[in-house]
Amino acid sequence: MSFDEIIDRRGTHSTKWDMMEQLYGVPADDGIAMWVADMDFRPPQVVLDALRDLNDHGIFGYFGDDRAYKDAIGWWMNTRHNWNIDPSWVFTTHGLVNGTAMCVDAFTQPGDGVVLFTPVYHAFAKVIRAAEREVVECQMPIVDGKYTMDFDAWDAQMTGGERMLILCSPHNPGGRVWTREELQGVADFAKRHDLILVSDEIHHDLVMPGHTHIPMAVVDETIADRLVMMTATTKTFNIAGSHSGNVIIPDPELRTRFEARMSALGLSPNSFGLFMATAAYSPEGAAWVDDLCEYLDGNRKYFDAAIQAIPGLSSMPMEATYLGWVDFSGTGMELQEFTDRVQKTARIAVNHGPTFGKGGEQFLRFNFATPRARVEEACARLADAFSDLQ
Repeated sequence: MSFDEIIDRRGTHSTKWDMMEQLYGVPADDGIAMWVADMDFRPPQVVLDALRDLNDHGIFGYFGDDRAYKDAIGWWMNTRHNWNIDPSWVFTTHGLVNGTAMCVDAFTQPGDGVVLFTPVYHAFAKVIRAAEREVVECQMPIVDGKYTMDFDAWDAQMTGGERMLILCSPHNPGGRVWTREELQGVADFAKRHDLILVSDEIHHDLVMPGHTHIPMAVVDETIADRLVMMTATTKTFNIAGSHSGNVIIPDPELRTRFEARMSALGLSPNSFGLFMATAAYSPEGAAWVDDLCEYLDGNRKYFDAAIQAIPGLSSMPMEATYLGWVDFSGTGMELQEFTDRVQKTARIAVNHGPTFGKGGEQFLRFNFATPRARVEEACARLADAFSDLQ
């Protein structure tokens, strides 16, 4: 397939394209959607073939015998991430926002603190607050242009009322691939403060050349009794509408607690998502991901160069994901002014930095997982919207 193909998603019930005018005031006819984290690319042919076969069969009943599905997950984690898992560790949730909510429900109580290293994916705080837990924001400092860990400051911030830490690895929106030393620091922090550690690794396949993602599970085996791993095919293969995610729990006691909540809520997986995931986690899927990452890296380079050429703007160096995190503080503008220039003048719908928590106030997040011609057009519009600064 060609990632350069322009596919018109308007009028297809796409959140990203069909909701941008209602939510952001960006016109549907000539606006560019660069907010929701899905891609404007078709998934690999092996996934489309699996759906075609399912459709040709014509019966859409309950999914049974998940051995091939779990074997595919195991194969992927072993061959792509050097991580060996047991099929019995895997739970399937309705995506990883649901997986996060299930972890909060299963392992904490109302009033408990849940730690986030901010700024970070906005859905975490949303589900924590909705569950009547306290969001504990540990703001990450920026050193040499990128986010780093400050465990000394965060140790001092803990009160003893915290019960869980949710880590985003690789990091959204900053694009960091955490080093082994940083991940070990996170593990030690969780142990010091007796926290359940939920590691959301949904972007683990979307890593730029020259960087390697390390699963938290292989960093420190001594945290297995407090570790919950979350992964999914949905981000990697652009099948978010299938609403499937993997919550992988090595510890038997934690598994029992999680399973009890799954049963109490009557949750079972969507068969379409399982068929798609089984097909995606394959050699054909792996080859497609390799090509995708190379294409995204080209988009990243183009986007970064264009942003850095606009006085007052800078994009954080990206090691993973397809989400550009752009700092507008150098413009001297308030949030409303630079956001209006992006959305009203350039007609680009983006995610607003403050929704990601402390530290996001001067940022906007741009999704460049779209054909390069569209990235080029967006960058030209941004240059024009801020042309008075040049």
